[in-house]
Amino acid sequence: MVGSGLSNQTGAAIGSLAFPVLGPVGVVTVRQYVAAVVLTAVARPRLRSLTGWQWRPVLGLAVVFGTMNLSLYTAIDRIGLGLAVTLEFLGPLAIALGGARRRVDAWCAVIAAAGAVTLMRPQPSTDYLGLGLGLLAACCWASYILLNRTVGRRIPGAQGSAAAALVSAVMFLPVGVAVVLRHPPTAGAVGCAVAAGVLSSAVPYLADLFTLRRVPAQAFGLFMSVNPLLAALVGWIGLGQGLGGPEWGAIAAVVSANTVGMLARDSRRTGA
Repeated sequence: MVGSGLSNQTGAAIGSLAFPVLGPVGVVTVRQYVAAVVLTAVARPRLRSLTGWQWRPVLGLAVVFGTMNLSLYTAIDRIGLGLAVTLEFLGPLAIALGGARRRVDAWCAVIAAAGAVTLMRPQPSTDYLGLGLGLLAACCWASYILLNRTVGRRIPGAQGSAAAALVSAVMFLPVGVAVVLRHPPTAGAVGCAVAAGVLSSAVPYLADLFTLRRVPAQAFGLFMSVNPLLAALVGWIGLGQGLGGPEWGAIAAVVSANTVGMLARDSRRTGA
């Protein structure tokens, strides 16, 4: 779980090094290609056997997958890795707390909202477009979760996710051509973009698949809470993106809200 989280955030950090040459769009394009190759090789989707009823959520998942990565990487370029990932994490947190009816869940929602407001408070240097893109990534991640559930019910195994990744890669082909024509890539930039795809797509997917065979889903979900903190640490150590006290406090609030919510749900299931 630690390896998966660090790999994901380190991949995003390495990918950001290619922004001056390829831009966020170019890096995301390469990442989509890598994800498609890995997922297709692992799941081997039978595309011809899919029905229209199965294809509909797959196409929606493909659009959401591409939009999520594009908005997140553009947000990283504008506001930094830690803040972008923290805002994106509000998406799954909203899904987790959306249907809750208990008082503790309400308090968790308040704490998370306070963290989000702190991150987005008006300042002379505030990048509102970057913040908005982070929130768009959050909405896409929430949609990704819901669509993945639907795809999982309609298509066995990981074939649906692989099909969506493949469609998303095809959608990004014209984008890739345009990026190459406008910004001729260097070997170093392409290497960083490929590394981002491997570390942020291939490694986490395979590591999570391996982990979920041995770790309860509740414990896995609880550990996912630390991703914003890992992103902030990787951005600080690897990219020199230092954060102030309010930002660290806001990240801690979002992480704490999800942690408390997960622990409360687990205790309710076990009757503790």
